[in-house]
Amino acid sequence: MGALDYLSNFCTVTNTRKKRKAMQTVEIKVKMDCDGCERRVKNAVTSMKGSYHPEVLCSAKTVEVNRKQSRVTVSGYVEPNKVLKRVKSTGKRAEFWPYIPQHLVYYPYVSGAYDKRAPSGFVRNVVQAFPATNAPEDNLVSIFSDDNVNACSIM
Repeated sequence: MGALDYLSNFCTVTNTRKKRKAMQTVEIKVKMDCDGCERRVKNAVTSMKGSYHPEVLCSAKTVEVNRKQSRVTVSGYVEPNKVLKRVKSTGKRAEFWPYIPQHLVYYPYVSGAYDKRAPSGFVRNVVQAFPATNAPEDNLVSIFSDDNVNACSIM
């Protein structure tokens, strides 16, 4: 520890600025039937401020509403649970976006992953759709090697 480090401990400046949440994106599934529903949900999320906790600033930077997919995407310095609570305060039934793109899943038609109500190209995010992390992987090269006595007889 140098002399400057030692002296800098005595010269600390207190930060009076309010804390800011980390920038993140929150996706929520909300059933919206008309333009009024869409406008009500968008206005509720857009007007989010740090009213619940004055020491923490919360603000939505961008709000995208896709009525066809029943999807609301909020980006900004927000907490996911507060966004969900704000959307539910409009009287709509809402939940976090339960779907992921189909091309990211190994087994998209496993029980529980395939959902008829999901938008096209999406499946539910369930554990069974991904391979087990501790499952032994078959080494296909060793199956047809000369050392394997049960190898293909054509070789």
